[in-house]
Amino acid sequence: MDEDHAQGDLLSSVSDISLMRFLLEDLHNDLLGKVQRFRFLNDLGDVHGHRTMLFGGQVTYNAWVEARSSFVHGNYVATVLLCQSLIENLFAAFLHGGLLKNLPSKIEFSETLRRCQAAGMLSNDDIDELKELAALRNPLTHFRNVDDDRNLDRRSIATGRFTSDILSKDAWFAITLASRMMGKPQFRLDDSPATLGG
Repeated sequence: MDEDHAQGDLLSSVSDISLMRFLLEDLHNDLLGKVQRFRFLNDLGDVHGHRTMLFGGQVTYNAWVEARSSFVHGNYVATVLLCQSLIENLFAAFLHGGLLKNLPSKIEFSETLRRCQAAGMLSNDDIDELKELAALRNPLTHFRNVDDDRNLDRRSIATGRFTSDILSKDAWFAITLASRMMGKPQFRLDDSPATLGG
């Protein structure tokens, strides 16, 4: 076989029909799980409100849109990362929009949490859960060897659970927390979500 022919085979294009077949197969895989996760997102909206003022512009908005899509399609690492991005941008932009003095142009997440708690937006339980989300995100974005308690393989060994199950649980936690944070009175636009009743 000559080199030109081998190169042609290596870089040959995939037909549109083949790509469509792959996409339809992907859509069909875990269909019941996707429906369950989509229904869960709708239930979250019923509890926390369907309409929210998203401070932080396009970054916050796109993080939420992509986090929902990632969650529904079972892309759990992306869900965790996007929810953390959403929350960081949402709260920091809210502080910035309040024209608070001495707000640095690049604010650390811990400082954002401190200021939001001082403003009465976040409870101690909120802070604990937000720190937990950040702790879940860090080993996904920064290398941690297996000696680190937050390393995904280490968590799998310690709990005797598959990494896919651990990531799924983390994603359910992340999307629930993000929805609850967006349902805070400072952001909520709904007139009567369930949480306003009691």
